[in-house]
Amino acid sequence: MEDLLYLRVAGHYRRAIRSGVLAPGERLPSVRALMRLHQVSLSTALQACRSLEDEGLLEARPRSGYFVLKPRRVALQAVSEPEPGAAAMAPDPAPYSGIHDRVSDFVAKCERYPVVTNLALAFGAPEAYPQEALKNAALRALRRHPEVLVSPVPPQGDPGFRAVLARRAMAAGMSPTADEILVTHGCTEAINLALRAVAQPGDVIAVESPTYFGLLQVIESLGLRTLEIPTSPSRGMSVEALELAFQTHARIKAVVVVPNFQNPLGCVMPDAEKARLVALCEGHQVALVEDDIYGALSDDDLPLKSCKAWDRSGNVIHCGSLHKTLAPGMRVGWMIGGRWQARIRMLKHAQSRPNDALAQIAIAEFMGSSAYDRHLVRLRRQLKAQRERTAEAIAAHFPAGTRLNMPTGGMLLWVEMPGRRSSSEVFNTALQEGIRVAPGMMFSNAGRFDHCLRISCGAPFSERIETALTRLAQIVAAGLD
Repeated sequence: MEDLLYLRVAGHYRRAIRSGVLAPGERLPSVRALMRLHQVSLSTALQACRSLEDEGLLEARPRSGYFVLKPRRVALQAVSEPEPGAAAMAPDPAPYSGIHDRVSDFVAKCERYPVVTNLALAFGAPEAYPQEALKNAALRALRRHPEVLVSPVPPQGDPGFRAVLARRAMAAGMSPTADEILVTHGCTEAINLALRAVAQPGDVIAVESPTYFGLLQVIESLGLRTLEIPTSPSRGMSVEALELAFQTHARIKAVVVVPNFQNPLGCVMPDAEKARLVALCEGHQVALVEDDIYGALSDDDLPLKSCKAWDRSGNVIHCGSLHKTLAPGMRVGWMIGGRWQARIRMLKHAQSRPNDALAQIAIAEFMGSSAYDRHLVRLRRQLKAQRERTAEAIAAHFPAGTRLNMPTGGMLLWVEMPGRRSSSEVFNTALQEGIRVAPGMMFSNAGRFDHCLRISCGAPFSERIETALTRLAQIVAAGLD
């Protein structure tokens, strides 16, 4: 409880500093005043101040208290918002996008050249995750359940794991029962099952633009057509543009969104927009498929609500995974199928059968304890520091006119290069020098983002990464001459 209180107090002043309510140089209320204002103990008030000090937002002055520091800001403009008329210019859905060819080409080239610095991987470094704790949990699971490797797994997944997921879902505003949760092979299988449940080949799926290329691959693999909806780097998918799409495209069967720290933009939909999106899809009887894989990675440690929190009719299919937050090597995901739950269970049985139980039992033990909360706090702090250092390096080295998003969580930066610089050319040149990035042309079928790069901040910032970003900046600049 004390941990939660200090996070709330710190979050209150963090928002005040970032919004400008507390300006640089201003004195924070004294520790004793904080105790009175927030009805907390001395240790909680001190812990809140020290956490803000660790983030570089406050400095402690002897005998004077805590004072607001000037925030470290990147000297770059924000990524461009969609043009006002973009809602009316959404392209017609394409039956074939060629995304498989583009991704296959990307993978083949990556395999051809040895990588020295990988800025394309969208997950943390192995040392960012609790390797030893998970290993010990797996060993304990084997000792307690020696039959687990030779016994059938319940169709929906281990009951204990599903019960833990149901309890954890409450923080995001959901209230599922364990029986409503189906364990999957990562979030990709969950989304695959969701789209198979609600659509048939030839149907249209509305997605964010730009969006994760893996989603485009899933849609193409299922014989579905993609309709890209303009997406704001600050507010997420345009609900107005989606409403227009519903009026002009008759075969839209589903909308797929990443509402929290969207890949690749890093944006978070405001709660009011999430509620509008849920209501709009419900009103048109179009399934809303939510990928909330990054939602637990908010800088301020305050839970972000999922779209499913506003679902009252079962029209939202919620998909999650531990691939980014806990165990990239385990490929453990889950979904809440809403009114399609029975069909999704049947499709899961036909497609891949249940996941193995050992990983679920081990993860359930760890996630059910406060160790998981402490791990998330450490991971968020680490990712935040890495994002800031990476952004500062981009600001220092990239050419004038570069734009950059500054998300408040997650592990991705979206960089908009000046002069419509080709991401394909930058990718090819950098790769030959051992630097791997994700070119913007992979995140859309419409060709709007070839002048962008997605840069991951999952690895600890180092001299090697700074050297790679400096060289990447030179490659970008060279094409502007």
